[in-house]
Amino acid sequence: MNGWWFPPAISREAIGFDVQFIRTFVAAIIIFVAAQCALVAIVWRYRRSRRTVSPGLIPASSRLEYVWTTATACLFLGLLFLGSHVWASVQFTPAPADSEVIEVLGKQFAWNFRYPGPDGRFGRIDIRRIDDAGGNPFGLDERDPFAKDDITSASLRVPLGRPVKLILTSRDVIHSFFVRELRIKQDLVPGMRIPVHFQADLPGTYEVPCSELCGLGHFKMGTTVTVMPVAEYESWKRGQAH
Repeated sequence: MNGWWFPPAISREAIGFDVQFIRTFVAAIIIFVAAQCALVAIVWRYRRSRRTVSPGLIPASSRLEYVWTTATACLFLGLLFLGSHVWASVQFTPAPADSEVIEVLGKQFAWNFRYPGPDGRFGRIDIRRIDDAGGNPFGLDERDPFAKDDITSASLRVPLGRPVKLILTSRDVIHSFFVRELRIKQDLVPGMRIPVHFQADLPGTYEVPCSELCGLGHFKMGTTVTVMPVAEYESWKRGQAH
């Protein structure tokens, strides 16, 4: 990881975002340098002129205005077109059918994650059964047989090289799930279940802060996501099942 640049991209979409950023950055540099060179050339060209020209006497050029307006629009729309497919692949494209589904709960001031157990189904939840001190942040209803083997965790673990679908929800205020290496930043809104999907292709442990000011304890609301080989991930899930 270079200290002066982005952290490594660990998904195909993250690499796509970086490519689009480089395109936009290079275009901005070229335009900036060209504008500054033109400014210097004009200042140099007319540095000794003692004439004062009334603005009303400067001839207008509609053709020139059309040219630079059209060029600006083409540049903007071109960059938008090049980057839209990457953005749409995350925001508008459904997750693959075989995705690993994980629920993400944000609350002041902690993260919790829920996985289906060996039965492959999430159990029923009941807000009256929410008990953080008792280790039941989601409010799992133990009377539901599908809830008995659900796995809850304070940190996120995902399988390497497999699609993952997160379902984001907030218990209280707006939070924001942010993983730099995935280039994912998605708000959690109370009352909404917001899906986001990705496939991590580089193993490791990465920081997951809350990137939306959510109260006095916002600074300590953080956890990690660990990208694990599939066999290790499945072994961890079996060890967590109860």
